Amino acid sequence: MKLLRPTVGLLCLLLLVPAMAQEPVNPDPWEGFNRPIFEFNERLDKYVLKPVAKGYQAVMPDPAERGVSNFFSNLRDANSTLNAVLQGRPGGAVRAGGRFLLNSTVGMLGLFDVATRMGVEPYRTDFGHTLAIWGVPSGPYLMVPMLGPRTVRSGTGTVFDAFASVEMTIDDTSIRNSLRGLDVIDTRARLLKAEDLVSGDRYIFLRDAYLQQRRALVNDGVVEDSFSDFGDDDWGEEF
Repeated sequence: MKLLRPTVGLLCLLLLVPAMAQEPVNPDPWEGFNRPIFEFNERLDKYVLKPVAKGYQAVMPDPAERGVSNFFSNLRDANSTLNAVLQGRPGGAVRAGGRFLLNSTVGMLGLFDVATRMGVEPYRTDFGHTLAIWGVPSGPYLMVPMLGPRTVRSGTGTVFDAFASVEMTIDDTSIRNSLRGLDVIDTRARLLKAEDLVSGDRYIFLRDAYLQQRRALVNDGVVEDSFSDFGDDDWGEEF
């Protein structure tokens, strides 16, 4: 019942999305609005997130860091299972659900990725992908304070995924928020090496990388054009 009210509210909001999120010829018509928010996020990252991520990486032994990453990846498998069901993809639901079951039990709450070792590959998806399958257009590119790049569609999906996450079942607010904070730090630490690939106008580079990653997700991994050498492991889970 805890999830019922926000979920119903979100589904009501989705009734308005097709009208406000038509596929734009220019994917970034709100650039004048987005750039100041991007600069704010960049300063926040420079003075807070990046130093914390570097410190985290420095003090955490590599096996422990992998365990934390595996733990949160396992939670995303649970979310992928739900979205695969909503997408009408039983194969994806079985794969993601099987991974969650294996890693949550044999893998000790997901600290060890035994599913991959057993040949069960991830099925990565989210509610933004689900909305795309339902025919909701992506809408304009949007830079969200603290959360980073989104589209109207993927941003709506982020709200649903947050309320439908395993973390939301935890009653203790401090534990739930601590887990979310650790997830942000772990994700930022994994992206430290990827920064060397960014060139030119950082805003445009990251915008185009994000939009291509979302197109690849919606097209089930088929990349429409060759934009960069980014790997899915570096960027996919963050976006």
